[in-house]
Amino acid sequence: MELHRTTGNWRLGLGLSLITVILWGLVPITLAIVLKKLDVYTINWFRFVTAFILLGCYLVKQKNLPKLSQLRTVPIYLFAIAILGLMGNYIFFVMGLKATSPSHAEVLIQLAGVFLSLGGLLIFKERYTRYQWLGVGILITGFIGFFSEQLKVLATDSDRYINGSIMLIIAGITWAIYALIQKQLLTRLDSTHIMWVIYGACGLLFWTVAKPQTLLQLNAIEWSALIFCGLNTVIAYGAFAESLQHWEASRVSAILALAPIFTIVSMSLMAWLAPGLVTPEHLTALGLVGAILVVTGSMSISLGKS
Repeated sequence: MELHRTTGNWRLGLGLSLITVILWGLVPITLAIVLKKLDVYTINWFRFVTAFILLGCYLVKQKNLPKLSQLRTVPIYLFAIAILGLMGNYIFFVMGLKATSPSHAEVLIQLAGVFLSLGGLLIFKERYTRYQWLGVGILITGFIGFFSEQLKVLATDSDRYINGSIMLIIAGITWAIYALIQKQLLTRLDSTHIMWVIYGACGLLFWTVAKPQTLLQLNAIEWSALIFCGLNTVIAYGAFAESLQHWEASRVSAILALAPIFTIVSMSLMAWLAPGLVTPEHLTALGLVGAILVVTGSMSISLGKS
């Protein structure tokens, strides 16, 4: 099977990766707001339908809708795995977020980048250097520091916290599977065509279990948060998919590792600007250092070759 090769335009790949970081760093906060009224499946149904419609309008305007003959060039099993992988990521991430907190979810989901890097190692024949293995050690140290503090804070509800963490790990695994398949699909189709098909399929599948009538319960702030989540899906994943066209998967995953820091800072600002809208985080100095080590280790794993 022919493996995907990047264009080598690293500046564009870097810029697209940074857009993804900012949007993914904010989405756990907005999801925490809408989770007060909506269930996991309805939220994800809305996000995928919004992304499908907006991207479809863009493709129509550009006169670039994928042709059936183009779609037939892609093995159906690749699309099926990508669709199920992304659906699994959305389901387990939101469930894990609901059981924990935005900062916790964003730190633990860093395992997705590690899984993606390992996938690049196994599938795309990349190699770990000693600096990357050092990054693995830093990452593990960071997780120990961060989660030891989190467990102390949430000791009264540790079972729920642990179950949420397991869901987030599964979310990381399913996302890495999706991302690796997405990269391989780029050998046959444009990234916008791939995402449009995946959005439509996910939206249709989530519709079977969604409860659209519950959207009527939302107030203006919650509607704003939900709409942001929908826009986030199409823009962030579009930027991510396109970044893989121009830059190596390992380097993209390194930049994505910055998302937890953006989430932690944004949570602090949100708690200060709008008290009561989201539950403020209780990060100690050790927890914050642990989060920084997780980011550092994740970046070291991805950029160790540099």
